Amino acid sequence: MSSPQYVLALDLGTTGNRAILFNASGTVSGQAYKELTQHYPQPGWLEHDATEIWQDTRDLIQQVLTETRTQPQEIAAIGLTVQRETCLLWDKTTGQPLHKAIVWQDRRTAPLCNDLRAKGKAAEIQERTGLVLDAYFSATKLAWLRDKVQVEQPDVNPDNILAGTIDTWVLWNLTSGQVHATDHSNASRTMLMNLSTHQWDGELLQLFGISEAWMPEIKPSMGVFGESDPSVLGAAIPIAGIFGDQQAALFAHGCDQAGLLKCTYGTGCFLVAQMGETLARSSQQLLSTVAWTTPEQTLYALEGAMFTTGACIQWLRDGIKLIQSAAETAALVESVESNNGVYFVPALSGLGAPHWDMNARASFQGITGGVKREHMVRAVLESIAYQVKEVVNAMNADAQSPISLLKVDGGASQNDWLMQFQADALGVPVERPVILDATAQGAAFGAGLAVGFWSDYGALIAQRQVDRVFEPGAGQAPAQENFAIWQKAVERAKDWVES
Repeated sequence: MSSPQYVLALDLGTTGNRAILFNASGTVSGQAYKELTQHYPQPGWLEHDATEIWQDTRDLIQQVLTETRTQPQEIAAIGLTVQRETCLLWDKTTGQPLHKAIVWQDRRTAPLCNDLRAKGKAAEIQERTGLVLDAYFSATKLAWLRDKVQVEQPDVNPDNILAGTIDTWVLWNLTSGQVHATDHSNASRTMLMNLSTHQWDGELLQLFGISEAWMPEIKPSMGVFGESDPSVLGAAIPIAGIFGDQQAALFAHGCDQAGLLKCTYGTGCFLVAQMGETLARSSQQLLSTVAWTTPEQTLYALEGAMFTTGACIQWLRDGIKLIQSAAETAALVESVESNNGVYFVPALSGLGAPHWDMNARASFQGITGGVKREHMVRAVLESIAYQVKEVVNAMNADAQSPISLLKVDGGASQNDWLMQFQADALGVPVERPVILDATAQGAAFGAGLAVGFWSDYGALIAQRQVDRVFEPGAGQAPAQENFAIWQKAVERAKDWVES
């Protein structure tokens, strides 16, 4: 029998799903990727087909094993990292979702959030969960799904309903329905887990009308959740690490000490600061959340969540077709000397930290007759860096010492122009690693450490290579001066939709 050679990471994101094999040195031996269909039934609504997610997951595992000529028995463990807050209900007898999954970016439950705020519930919810009352989180989405199922599928037996985020759904399928669980990092994003007790909060379940029997068991992020059913993957492989995607990236960057932080440039941008074993609270509307847990330890984090960053580049490509690929944006923006007075507010799904405005909408402002496509693309890229600057400012207001280095990862961090503009806008160096798939790498590290495939977290982190450090340069002055104008544009885009 083959001895284990790899850890398999499943990175199930918002715009696509990926299976990556990591070898004993912590580097990539093979990977497979597939874009995920986005369903927009109404303005501000976004859904995913959970059956498609599971089918793609199975197909991608088989693809990466075939392409690398790897036997299932050669995999020591599976690590799972997922888009957070996206959730669904399914029937445990049929294994079928009862509705498409509602994606974290979806705004349909903003009215319910506003009702709860009007009833004075916002402060209590934030105290119990560390989260700002917002449609971003899973609780109101699950309440909406419950009501939809009751009305449209009255024959469904409530006793057969299971709820979960994408990690829970894929874990349940990997184990052929044997394990219904999640980890603390994902559970802390549902707005239903009590940050102090680390369990589902009975009062919040009652407030949102969610049966505790529907909810998965909450377990440590690092540890064996169960084994894959041999009929699914060809072997019983321990699933030994589950992380929310942003927490997985934090883990991959080696941010296990209080004060260390990273920013992931994915569909959204997420700036997460490790706070150690202290449950920290923000005065700047940043989120208190679980970084990750082991059976012995809970580590917390502060997070600034920005909803639309890479998603606006995808919108330039697929929505208004100003570009044909994300890769061409760097050359386009380098062909013009400035934004020519154009500013973009990336509120395609409202605004997250530090504004938390569910009713904001995206806009270009400052357009004059001399504005070209290149200026509009540049304004979009600048808006990504400016959103991050806003959250860094908020982090600095909360912290004892200001941020002096930003570690980055994610797809949009490949853009050299954007990373240089980010360094200029912040006035601090930006460090980019060789492996940008930090979310997958973090999940692999967690699972491999949990089963003893690796024994030394510090040694793994020490092997990670830095690709480039972007130092603040000659562009600092204009980048920082234009930030104030961009903030004025943001104020004009807020509260656009009537609740």
